Amino acid sequence: MSTVNISHLSFLTPGNYADDAPHQGLEETLQLISLGEALGYNGAWVRQRHLEHGVSSASVFLAAATQRTQQIELGSAVIQMGFESPFRLAEDLLTVDVLAAGRLNVGLSAGTPNHVELIGDDVFHGDWRQQDFSYARLKRLQQNLSGRYFGDDETYVISPGNRQRPRVQPPSPGLKDRLWYGGHSHRSIQWAAENQFNLLIGNLTSAEVSLDYHQAQLALINTFRQHWPDQAERQPRIAAGRVIIPTDSASPATIKRYQDFAASRHQRTLEPQGPRRILFSQDIVGSSEEIVAQLINDPILREVDEFRVELPYEFSNEEYSQIIRDFIVGVAPALGWKPKAVLTPAVAEAGKSTR
Repeated sequence: MSTVNISHLSFLTPGNYADDAPHQGLEETLQLISLGEALGYNGAWVRQRHLEHGVSSASVFLAAATQRTQQIELGSAVIQMGFESPFRLAEDLLTVDVLAAGRLNVGLSAGTPNHVELIGDDVFHGDWRQQDFSYARLKRLQQNLSGRYFGDDETYVISPGNRQRPRVQPPSPGLKDRLWYGGHSHRSIQWAAENQFNLLIGNLTSAEVSLDYHQAQLALINTFRQHWPDQAERQPRIAAGRVIIPTDSASPATIKRYQDFAASRHQRTLEPQGPRRILFSQDIVGSSEEIVAQLINDPILREVDEFRVELPYEFSNEEYSQIIRDFIVGVAPALGWKPKAVLTPAVAEAGKSTR
């Protein structure tokens, strides 16, 4: 892919709320997703965050979002499998996907989950240090979503008026193909490809092969493609994400706030951070023309056809609305993006109600 040609456009929101007003914050996030659909975005993703002022259960929240939307894909980025039961989570995700008529996307991660030293004893029976936080949890979830049966051909469960072979319910066979792995190391990327998870790459990556952010991330994409099975029945999806903040319709005070935010995070982009040597991309703040000038030359965007606008944690819902509006109007067309279809009157009206 020699030029930027984005065909699928999403945004990722943190789902913030004030400590004394969780309903207001979650409701505003639902309204933002409805607005995104009315504007023509292909996908809306929420972060799952534990012990924070945000969406603590992506499946519950996205179940509500299915009832506010009709067309837009809904996603979680990312669910830390270390805290999850592969069986119970499968039931929840399948239920959401059925309610969404097949629009759910599930971002996942393996490894020791955040805050486990604080809450591990309340989550697990026994010493949390003995828990299996490996990729095996993700593999079991994938298998549970696939519709496999438990027991042998003669195993049945009986309920009033029903006799059936046991499997995780409700069935939604396509969901297993909409699992994503949020990885930034070659080991995790290789595992994701070999097990046919789609790939989420964002504004951080590992400095394993290069100190240059773009070259390091290009190497991850190459690793992913090299290890995707030749016999796979489908091609993988790869979605790149960046913190992008267009200023076209923002007030002078808001623009200053955006600029100060980016400046406060610039230092971390100059060298690898922490023992895992993480590289961060630069936040892009400016007019649509200035943003396009940078993105059109981004080598990562020339390798993918899906792009995700990552909304910072620190802003208000009004500012998020301004950002996604300005991006889809002023930036997206220059990246090759076009709306897939005309929105239905009901969807368009839902978007108007959030303005």
